[in-house]
Amino acid sequence: MKEIVYRNRLFVVFVMTSLILISSLLLAYAIRFDFAIPSEYWPRISSLIPAVLVIKLVILWQFGCFRGWWRYVSMPDLLQIVKATVFGSIVFVVYAVLIYRLDLIPRSVLILDGIFCFLAIGGIRFATRAFRENYLPVRQGTELRQARALIVGAGDAGQLIAREIRSNPQLDLSILGFIDDDPVKKKGAFQGLTVLGSQADLNKIVNERGVDEVIIAIPSASGKVIKSIVERCRESKVKFKILPGVGELIDGRVSIQQVRDVDLKDLLGREAIFLDEAQINHYLQGKRVLVSGAGGSIGSEICRQVARFNPQKLVLFENAETPLFLIEQELIKKYPDLKIVPVIGDVRNHSRVKVIFGEQLPQVVFHAAAYKHVPMMENNPAEAVNNNISGTRLLADAADNIGVEKFVMVSTDKAVRPTNIMGTTKRVAEMYVQALNKRSKTSFVTTRFGNVLGSNGSVIPTFKQQIANGGPVTVTHPDVTRFFMTIPEATQLVLQAGSMGGGGEIYLFDMGEAVKIQFLAEELIRLSGLKPHEDIEIVYTGLRPGEKLYEELLLDEEGVLPTPHNKICIAQSTTVAYAELSAMIESLLESAKALDLPAVKEKLRQLVPEYCPAENKPTAKVIPLPATAMHQ
Repeated sequence: MKEIVYRNRLFVVFVMTSLILISSLLLAYAIRFDFAIPSEYWPRISSLIPAVLVIKLVILWQFGCFRGWWRYVSMPDLLQIVKATVFGSIVFVVYAVLIYRLDLIPRSVLILDGIFCFLAIGGIRFATRAFRENYLPVRQGTELRQARALIVGAGDAGQLIAREIRSNPQLDLSILGFIDDDPVKKKGAFQGLTVLGSQADLNKIVNERGVDEVIIAIPSASGKVIKSIVERCRESKVKFKILPGVGELIDGRVSIQQVRDVDLKDLLGREAIFLDEAQINHYLQGKRVLVSGAGGSIGSEICRQVARFNPQKLVLFENAETPLFLIEQELIKKYPDLKIVPVIGDVRNHSRVKVIFGEQLPQVVFHAAAYKHVPMMENNPAEAVNNNISGTRLLADAADNIGVEKFVMVSTDKAVRPTNIMGTTKRVAEMYVQALNKRSKTSFVTTRFGNVLGSNGSVIPTFKQQIANGGPVTVTHPDVTRFFMTIPEATQLVLQAGSMGGGGEIYLFDMGEAVKIQFLAEELIRLSGLKPHEDIEIVYTGLRPGEKLYEELLLDEEGVLPTPHNKICIAQSTTVAYAELSAMIESLLESAKALDLPAVKEKLRQLVPEYCPAENKPTAKVIPLPATAMHQ
């Protein structure tokens, strides 16, 4: 029976609406005459019914009142019903005046007919939704078989999640209420659900009401807040899930489908990043954009973010065939109308770079291609120099030669007071694009940030694999700390910095507080349902070649300038004259080509005087970004 109704839904709605229109007219006459309609009025009523049906059914159809599903009716639907019934009543009144001169048609009947028509058409739709969302007593008995859930956060996101859970019985969840720290919302009711208390009351509410699951629906919450909520849930031994942060909900959707298990990045998160999309759109829309290292963790995410802004063409420049194929296929599927050009090539190949830039004529370049693994580059310094320095120089020179508008280089906090080859080569690359900017029409911009959670070969995937293997989890030193960002955070800020840069700037990102790697290991073990130091052992292996305990974002001599974006500031770094720098780099590249490794290291020291290999490095200190500079 249910399937038959669904198949013939439009016919059923049409018949029910017709009955409502007839009933509204009859009820209006009945109330006008105290339910004793005089016999002389019945012929007039009979002649009006066809007119009412034709006029109002046509108007309701034109206003789209037959298209929506009653179970999903909303405020915009209600406004459409208001417009349709008011317009329909006006047309009906005009008809009654022109055809019958209101003979045997009391004015009160016309008014009552319009009111009853609106109440019935709107009422039956909202009653259907109320029934579907467990508002009506007839559905309350089913809650006994459902898991009891508590939503942390009574804001827009929490209310949307509550509404979706109520409208989807297949989720088998019953919402008991909200938890919210806002005193204005205390004891308030939203979606028919009460705010039962604050986060401090969570354990008490969970135990008293038999909560089975907690849903954290505060997309803008900081990692500190999420961590506090998670710890309370663990104390109460209740399951918990989270709605991702704003950075992950970039398209604006909020749905139960986005609710997932709490991940480590939720506990490390900061305040939500808000992009000036109009500013980004201005320099990306309709432009030819090239991304080097397009198959890597950062490069591929830059491609995803750039594609959102409708460039004329997106060139994927990558040396590795399989990663290039994967990101190309992903983008083709998601953006079928976007012109995507996959190009295999090496940033170290002068001829290939020249041909690619000459053929594709990019207007915006994001340079994310680099060797990044510190210990590996310590063992392969010549390759680090060739890729990170020579590759950057070739790309930057090609951009300068064809008149690229904007060149954005992705750098790292390891370029600050480097203790390793990788960081030193990235610092030289920073210096080169800054020096070239002074003599070029192209705007060269550098972005500098720390470790990226979940990037290929980084600490998180390594820890996860070790936990899956039963341990042990290896940490280099109990006191080692790092700055972390998620991949979407980092790439969104790269795009934003690119939109702001006039040329020559090194943009620093607000990385929040440095995080102990030991904390990461322990939290990942807990999130896997295990106990650190009991179920999974943590072993300290000692610092690897080139590593230091603390990372820094600024040199001592570098100051910072604020920007309009509270998550980004500019490093006031010193620059070297282009001619002098080019000569030194040329000499360095000759030594790298000859595999004269002692000479390579010595010339890197000459280029970057603050470079001090780890074995000669005194205990480093943390130099955080001044809060005043970041938030002016």
